Amino acid sequence: MKKVLLVFLFSLLFESFLFADSQESESAVVFMYHRFGETKYPSTDIRLEQFEKHLEYLSQNDYVVWPLSKIVRYILEKKSYLKKTVALTIDDAYKSIYKEAFVRLKKLNFHFTVFVNTMPIDNGSKSYMSWEQMREMSVFGAEFANHSISHDYLIPREGEDKEAWQSRIGREIEIAQKRLQEELGAEANQNPKLFSYPFGEYSAETAEFIQDLGYIGVTQTSGAINGHSNTKTLPRFAMSESFGDMDGFLLKLNTLPLPIEFLSTLEPLVGNENPPQLIIKLKYPIKNVGCYLSNGDAIPVKWISEREFSVKAENRLKSPRERYTCTAKANDEKWYWYSNLWIIK
Repeated sequence: MKKVLLVFLFSLLFESFLFADSQESESAVVFMYHRFGETKYPSTDIRLEQFEKHLEYLSQNDYVVWPLSKIVRYILEKKSYLKKTVALTIDDAYKSIYKEAFVRLKKLNFHFTVFVNTMPIDNGSKSYMSWEQMREMSVFGAEFANHSISHDYLIPREGEDKEAWQSRIGREIEIAQKRLQEELGAEANQNPKLFSYPFGEYSAETAEFIQDLGYIGVTQTSGAINGHSNTKTLPRFAMSESFGDMDGFLLKLNTLPLPIEFLSTLEPLVGNENPPQLIIKLKYPIKNVGCYLSNGDAIPVKWISEREFSVKAENRLKSPRERYTCTAKANDEKWYWYSNLWIIK
């Protein structure tokens, strides 16, 4: 009997190792940048020496760098990823992408994804790239996706009815898509169609409408992605001067999606209940889950059962945005990670 029990326990342990390896193989990490070497904008800028160290590490440690569209196709087609798969994405199409990032990415033959808000390009803004520069970049592994026309907020405005709201954001998205295809070719942002939410803000209704228009929604909420990720709200890790040091980069590079079976809400808009409560049910038990606000303050974790817990900040969340981020050690190198966006108006 004792021998049978030992064999059973060994089998469970072996299966857990296989499961962890499967999770690693089938997940990917997506990074988001905005500006490069524009130090007067520290909240959206990455210093060039920081960016170079990110790329050097990926290159020297055998990471596979794919455009985001390829990773999303693998999700939709339920294919397994290669191990150590990463996507590098850039929002807003600032000129420093062409002047600084492109030459560094091209040198390493790294493909990347740029989300374009088209109005400043069409208006000839000196702060943004031109269509001609984007066409040049597309020859060397850049893909361009939808970030709306004007980078407007897409959440319904006060007093805006549903018809007016859908007309407004539908126009923002579809005209931007038309401009991408007119300037960069009929296949631009088609397989699949990707959309990055301006300011990273969305409501449950917005995300549903984006999906109905045929787009994959991409956020600024941190976390890794896999075949179970919500394609209305795919997360990315934002990189800036404050978070771009190598310790932070490597921590985020070594993350896995927290295995969530159920969330109590998919609505990020905070209503009368502030601070909001979030209940998370895991697919299997995980020890030492810790949850935190954006400033690093810990949030109490209350376990409801072996696989279910609730988190609720101790004080009211402040406008405009906040997150509950929950992490746990997966193995010696990897961390489970999930970040839940809250929008406070």
